[in-house]
Amino acid sequence: MTPSHQLHLLLAALVLGGCSPISEPSELVSHELQSRELQSPNGLSANGLSANGLSANGLSANGLSANGLSAADFQAWFQSNPTVAESVMRYLVLCAAPAGQTLSYTDATTGQGYSWSGRLGLAPGWSSGQPATVSEQQVISACLAAHVNKYGVHIPLSVLGRSAQGQPIPFTLPELVTFSQREACFFGNLFTHQGIYVGSDRGNLSARESSARACSISSNAGNARTTDCAPLMYAGTCTTFCTLDASKTYYTSCTYNGVTYRPITTRLRPDDIYLCGDGVCQISESCGTSTQYNNCLLDCGACP
Repeated sequence: MTPSHQLHLLLAALVLGGCSPISEPSELVSHELQSRELQSPNGLSANGLSANGLSANGLSANGLSANGLSAADFQAWFQSNPTVAESVMRYLVLCAAPAGQTLSYTDATTGQGYSWSGRLGLAPGWSSGQPATVSEQQVISACLAAHVNKYGVHIPLSVLGRSAQGQPIPFTLPELVTFSQREACFFGNLFTHQGIYVGSDRGNLSARESSARACSISSNAGNARTTDCAPLMYAGTCTTFCTLDASKTYYTSCTYNGVTYRPITTRLRPDDIYLCGDGVCQISESCGTSTQYNNCLLDCGACP
């Protein structure tokens, strides 16, 4: 069974969610979960997490329904920047709605049609057209943040956590083995302007290491995450703010600045953490004179 097959075991509820590229969905690892798309892609631009993104589009009160998409405030938000809005909606629906549910929208100004598919089912009430509860706002915000990718490339993720109703995202031991690298925790609330945060679940990378998931893991103590991935803010280590579930596999809550949030936890495959010297000039590496990822002579050669 390939890693992409094993991938499908963890995301039984996404998208924004965090942190997705956009990867192609793969098949499930277990027979009982074969109807679910569990591989989570990431590739959402950090611009999609802007302050106005979720609070101004009217969906918080109107829900992911035909009524919500026909509201004047949603249409005004979407038409202000269709490229960013379409990307945000793709991950919103992916995170909030279950597999098999599709949301369609036609831009009244351009006549362009859009269709977005659900996958993770993290916010069942909101995805059916009800106003978003606080728990739904939090878990959708965390899911969107989990799918942010600085480089816009497709990196498969294992996404762990609980839905707004407290249901765990299904996972199996083979999935945890395939996605053996702990990555990050994501939490916050984009709907209420309380901010959106990322915490490290593995410590910083070495100076030789890098990843296309640069908004989540970095070799320089969070500086790149803070400066290059705004409004996503680096909060520190997950264990400082967050509580693990009984199996110690994922975080069930994170308390930051006096507010408790419902988080999303992510894991990576070892191959998605790159090393200067492995013979491949990765997207997160650059030319130079040494063995550091951003000065990598071994993989990227000398700079012109």
